[in-house]
Amino acid sequence: MAVTTTSTLFKRLVQLGLLNGEQATKIVTDKGGQFKTLPELLINEKLITSEKLAQAAAGISQAICLDIEQYDISYVPEDLRNEKLIRKTDMLPLGKRGRSMYLAVVDPTNIQTIEDFEFNTGLNAEVVVVEYDKLHKLLDKLFDSSLGGDFTDGDWDLGSLGIVQEEEDDGAGVQVDKEDQPIIAFINKMLLDAIRKGASDLHFEPYEKNYRIRFRIDGILHEVASPPVALSTRLSARLKVMSRLDIAEKRVPQDGRIKLKLSAKKSIDFRVSTLPTLWGEKIVMRILDSDSAMLGIDVLGYEDNQKQLYLAALAQPQGMILVTGPTGSGKTVSLYTGLAILNTEETNISTAEDPVEINLAGINQVQVNPRAGLTFASALKAFLRQDPDVVMVGEIRDLETAEIAIKAAQTGHLVLSTLHTNSAPETLTRLLNMGVPAYNVASSVSLIIAQRLARRLCSHCKQPEILPEAELLRQGFTDAQLSTVKIFKPIGCEHCTNGYKGRVGIYEVMPVSGAMADIIMQGGNSLDIATQAQKEGVNNLRQSGLVKAAAGLTSLAEINRVTKG
Repeated sequence: MAVTTTSTLFKRLVQLGLLNGEQATKIVTDKGGQFKTLPELLINEKLITSEKLAQAAAGISQAICLDIEQYDISYVPEDLRNEKLIRKTDMLPLGKRGRSMYLAVVDPTNIQTIEDFEFNTGLNAEVVVVEYDKLHKLLDKLFDSSLGGDFTDGDWDLGSLGIVQEEEDDGAGVQVDKEDQPIIAFINKMLLDAIRKGASDLHFEPYEKNYRIRFRIDGILHEVASPPVALSTRLSARLKVMSRLDIAEKRVPQDGRIKLKLSAKKSIDFRVSTLPTLWGEKIVMRILDSDSAMLGIDVLGYEDNQKQLYLAALAQPQGMILVTGPTGSGKTVSLYTGLAILNTEETNISTAEDPVEINLAGINQVQVNPRAGLTFASALKAFLRQDPDVVMVGEIRDLETAEIAIKAAQTGHLVLSTLHTNSAPETLTRLLNMGVPAYNVASSVSLIIAQRLARRLCSHCKQPEILPEAELLRQGFTDAQLSTVKIFKPIGCEHCTNGYKGRVGIYEVMPVSGAMADIIMQGGNSLDIATQAQKEGVNNLRQSGLVKAAAGLTSLAEINRVTKG
């Protein structure tokens, strides 16, 4: 649907000087049907703020301008909560009196749409003007929690969610009852909402007296819905059917996958894990978006010197690159980014993963299956008979895998893998503690990357934080840095979650130098290696985090959280 540029609102904004000639021309020539309404175009293209737009719209229509952020959504009449109609029109009925309703709108000059809303509800509208951003935030809150009310009467529309599911056939001829349609619609909505909000994981959690659904957004869990606890079994059964799991088996954990097709060219995979708990099955879903593997090294947060060290190691014909950090620290994305750089027609790349999280065209990916005897070690042995150039091992967990990986790195192959350690120096001693001979560690490992993910400050609302020099020194800044350090703190606005939006990587990129190799051969520990790394100018995780804070990308509180400073 193309945006009309003959509307009263558009003309008035130009007259008031809120849109200049260049912006107006852009709207006329570049609209391309991408946006359904003029307010949506203006806000998404950042041509005007929601506040100024609402003030101008209220001035045109002489309507009241309401701060909808203060409105209690429980007052929205249940019989008027038609999500499809409300989302389509960007209008929300706030209450009704007799045959009239108070209707929150962004563009009061859009008479045709207001009349359509009146026709669909059978009520006359008394219009109040609200800000576009605040209205959409309220709508997300309203419909995220709508399952907690009268569940069976919800006006669900599967088509409006934009998700096209692949055909489901678990071999048991499962039939979808009519009474299960609200369950199906609700779960589809949760999955789509998680994708829209940039969540990495979804948690479906049953308890004795309540049921909780949480999204992990930017590394922090947030409760988004609390459906009736009586629906616990039906929700878990539906998720297990979608994941091709045994719905009759509730005593042991199970693992599965869901593939949702969002469009002809876009699909999202979910890795599903079930766990029997005291009050039912807890289900956690990890969102696996292949686009995240195609971010490119420039946007991952590496400092320039760190990026060059990684690229230099990737350019070597042999050696081992290890990425370390806790679960959820972005190791997979770092590895896949490196593989994407190496993925050319001339290079044979094989990976052994548990599980294969992201599919990459042109790379031979193997899903390990210990029950069938396909372990990391056995996959690695097979790779070495397959003429490989680059080998990626999902994780080095035992001595056998470590020895084969090191042998590959010493015999003309580039090996990438992960370990679970807290820092780059500790990775070397971890290999030694596994039983790998010191000379093998010293001669094969070329680069170690330790990493964390910190929440990125919202660019719209972050504010400077004044700290005394003594506190900055205590945090780890040097005297030389004090004159240039400018710290920001989170505030919170409609564009973010508690003052943060997105995440940024914090890295310790440590090449294994000749001096470090000597320390390893002489039986040195991780502290000795860390001391040598500092002498060679390698920033540890804490120091790299402070660089990000000084650049205004994140807060000191967040750096303290992720680096335990």
